Amino acid sequence: MSQATMTTPLRPGQAKAKQRPTAVLLRFIATRVAGLAATLFIASLVVFGALYAAPGSPLTYLTHGRTMSPEAIASIKAEYHLDDPVWQQYVGWLGGVMHGDLGTSVIYNQPVTSLVGSRAMTTTLLVLMAAAIVLVLGLAIGTLAGLRPGRLSRSAMACATAVMAVPTFVGAVVLILVFAVALEWFPVFGAGRAGLDEAYHMALPSLALALASVAFVARLAQTAIRQELSADHVQTAISRGLPHGAVVRRHVMRNAAMPVLTVAGLTIAGLIAGSVVVEQVFQLGGLGQYLVSSVQQKDFPVVQAICLMYVAAFIVLNTLIDIAYTLLDPRVSIGKKDS
Repeated sequence: MSQATMTTPLRPGQAKAKQRPTAVLLRFIATRVAGLAATLFIASLVVFGALYAAPGSPLTYLTHGRTMSPEAIASIKAEYHLDDPVWQQYVGWLGGVMHGDLGTSVIYNQPVTSLVGSRAMTTTLLVLMAAAIVLVLGLAIGTLAGLRPGRLSRSAMACATAVMAVPTFVGAVVLILVFAVALEWFPVFGAGRAGLDEAYHMALPSLALALASVAFVARLAQTAIRQELSADHVQTAISRGLPHGAVVRRHVMRNAAMPVLTVAGLTIAGLIAGSVVVEQVFQLGGLGQYLVSSVQQKDFPVVQAICLMYVAAFIVLNTLIDIAYTLLDPRVSIGKKDS
C-alpha cells in the first residue's frame, strides 16, 4: 500500500482547531488596536478641552492681557478660529493633528511640529537609555537575589529598597554632586551634540531617571522567581533528577517572566512622565523642560501637542506590552469560552 493511501486526511474540525489559536490571537490584537484608537480619541478630547477648562479665555492668553484694537482682536480670533463653535474648533484641530499639523506656537509664531521635533529626540534617547538600565540592572539584581539567596542578595535588595524611597529629583541632585561636581566624570547640564557625545551627556540623567524603577523591578523579579522555585511542578521536576539549570530556564524563568514583563513595561512607561523632572534638573532641553516653560508662558498649542504626545506614547507602549504578553503566553488571549 502506498504512502498516500495510508495517510488519513484531516477532518474539517481538526483543520479548524489548528487555525483557531491564530485567529484568536489576531482577534485579540485587533481588539487591542481598536481600544488604542478609542483611548487616543478620548485623550485628544481631554487635552483639547483643558484649554477651555483653564481659568480665563484663550483670547486673554493670546493677547497677554494687553488692550488691543477691535481690528487686532478680530484678526487674532480669525487666526485661531475662536469665533467657531468649540466642536468645530476641535474637529479642525484633530484633523490637523492627524495630518501632522500640531498648530502654531503663540510665543514663537512657528509651527509646533518644528519646535518639538528635535526636543522629542532628546526625550526619546533619555527614556530609552533609562529603560535599558532598568531592564539590565533590575532583572540582573532580581535574578541574582531570587536564585542565590544569601548575604550578597540580601544586601543588594536592601540597597534597592532604600533607593526606591528616594524621589527622582533628589537622586538627580545627589548624582550631580557626586559624579559631575566632585568626581567630574560627567557634565552637569546640557544634552551635548548628536552622537556619542549626546549619549555621554545622557548617562547621568538616564541613571537618575532609572534608579527607583531599577529597585522596583529587582524586587518584583526576586519575588516572582522565588514563588516559581517553590511551585509544585518545579519541585517535582527537581525531585525527578532533571538538571537544575534546565528546570530554571524552562520552568522558573519563563513563568516568572510573565508578571515581570507586565510590571516592567508599565514602569518603563512611567519613565515618560518622570523625564519631565529629570530634564528640568539637568537642563536637557527635551519635551519635558519645554512643556514646563510652555505652561508658564501660556503657550497652549505647544502644551496641547506635548501632552498629546506623552499620552499617545504611554498608551501605545501599554498596548505593545499587552500584545507581547499574549505572544509570550498565547493562553492569555484565549478566554474561558475559547479554552
